[in-house]
Parts: sequence; structure tokens; C-alpha cells
Amino acid sequence: MMPIGDDNSTRRIVPIVTYALIVLNVLFFFVELSGGDAFIEKWAFVPSRFLANPIADSLTLFTAMFMHAGWLHLGGNMLYLWIFGDNVEDRFGHIPFLIFYLICGLAATFAQLAFSLDSNIPNLGASGAVAGVLGGYILLFPKQNVRVLQGQRVLQVPALMVIGLWFVLQFFSGLGSIADTADTGGVAYMAHIGGFVAGFALTFLFRGRNNTPTPRLRSTN
Repeated sequence: MMPIGDDNSTRRIVPIVTYALIVLNVLFFFVELSGGDAFIEKWAFVPSRFLANPIADSLTLFTAMFMHAGWLHLGGNMLYLWIFGDNVEDRFGHIPFLIFYLICGLAATFAQLAFSLDSNIPNLGASGAVAGVLGGYILLFPKQNVRVLQGQRVLQVPALMVIGLWFVLQFFSGLGSIADTADTGGVAYMAHIGGFVAGFALTFLFRGRNNTPTPRLRSTN
């Protein structure tokens, strides 16, 4: 099942931070393509290099969040951010949502780092931060319907089921990745898990900071 949209009938503000993050990720990807392997090596997060000199390499904690391994990687992350980010931003407010997103991304990176201390493989992608958004969404909107594409049919499925199944897949894949000690790259499942758990936990804090705005917008992705 591939999510393609959700119910935005209760959304009250224009999600400018979500849109800005999507644009920034796309623009950064074009810069990454033009810079090639040298750019990736410099700005991606490399666990062993970071541990050797955390201060000098600290900027990669953030730049890596806006880099992607290919068009499919970028497209998948931005689709999930577009579908789920606007609702979470609506509940938190613009600036708190941005802070929430970045913290989830950092949590995801450190979760992956904990299981790959000696790795020389560059880590990159918005997946961990987006996983944090999913963690927030499932707590805030568990019963909200998500439109998913299954074969040639579009179905309405509760967010709890869609995101819950996604997390179960990440969890068991993460357990499998721990057993695989080969340093060959691939999907950073522990980053997904770390970002999701951070997003779920932080939602208890950030949802309490929201000031309800005056309703301004009714739309559906």
C-alpha cells in the first residue's frame, strides 16, 4: 500500500514550513548531483569520521538531512512529508514544527550512529526526520483516513494502520540489519526507528505549545 493523500478538511493554516522543506530538499539534491561523489563525501554524515572529530564534522548532522541517494529516495521521502507534514505543522505551528523536524532528524542520525560506530559509509537522507513526522502524526491523528494505492484501487485506510504497518516493517528490518555486520551500505533502518520514536515522544511536548489559529483553509492533498 502506497500513501497518496489524506484528509485535510480540518487543516487551518498554510503549511509553509512543510512546503519550504520539500523545496529545499529538491534544490539540495540538484546541488548534490552537480557536485558528485566529492560533494557527497564532504557533506554526508560518516559515523567514523564524525567520532574522530565531532566539532569539525558537526555541520554534516544537518546537511545530510537534505541529501538523497537518488530520485526514488528523494521522491518517497518528499511524498510522505507532503502527505503527513502539513497536518503536524498545523497542530504545532510553523517554527515549532521546524524545530521538531530537525530534532527528529538528529535523533535518527544518532540512533543509526549507535549501531555503526566504525562505519565509513556516508549516511544521508531526510528519512529519519520524516519518520519523526510519522511518529507525531500517528499520535495526533490515529483515526484520520489516509488514501493508499493498492494495485489499481484507491482505498481509505486509518493512519494507525498505514503508519503502524510501516513501523513494524522498519522494526523487524532494523533487527535484521543489526545481525548483518557487513559495512556495505543500504537502508538505515535504525535511523527510521530512532526518528519515529523521537517524533512520537516529542509530540507530547510540542502539541502542548500549539496556539489554535483562526481557521483559514480547507483543502485536501
